[in-house]
Amino acid sequence: MAIPRFFHLALACREPLNLERFYTEHFGFRRARVVQLGDTQIVFLKSDSVYLELFQASQPPPVVPADGDGPWSPGVRHLAFTVDDVDAKLAELGSAVRVTMMPLDFDDFIPGWRSAWVADPEGNILELTQGYVDESEPPLAPTA
Repeated sequence: MAIPRFFHLALACREPLNLERFYTEHFGFRRARVVQLGDTQIVFLKSDSVYLELFQASQPPPVVPADGDGPWSPGVRHLAFTVDDVDAKLAELGSAVRVTMMPLDFDDFIPGWRSAWVADPEGNILELTQGYVDESEPPLAPTA
């Protein structure tokens, strides 16, 4: 049996078109499909093999907006994007984002690993990261 592959992340949005513009302009996503459901539509944005599925929100947010590197409650904490240069990407994004946590260096773990966190126009936290590499032989997960 084939191993399932990650397909998409669905976002309920206050203003889906605004979020679509943000991700296409700043992160290279493109519109891949639109599904019309009565008076509303679902928009699939694609980057490489990953999709964002944008829905029109029908309820108010259940919690206060996230800050820092994302919420610590159960659920999605943040979306992460690899960039060549965190500082250059922050400069490019300018006022399109709100910086929620300034760049941090993780050289103690991986030389050259650096990340910053920003909020997209809907308040979703995004990590911008450079220099991450996998561990050559990570320890095995404990067995039950």
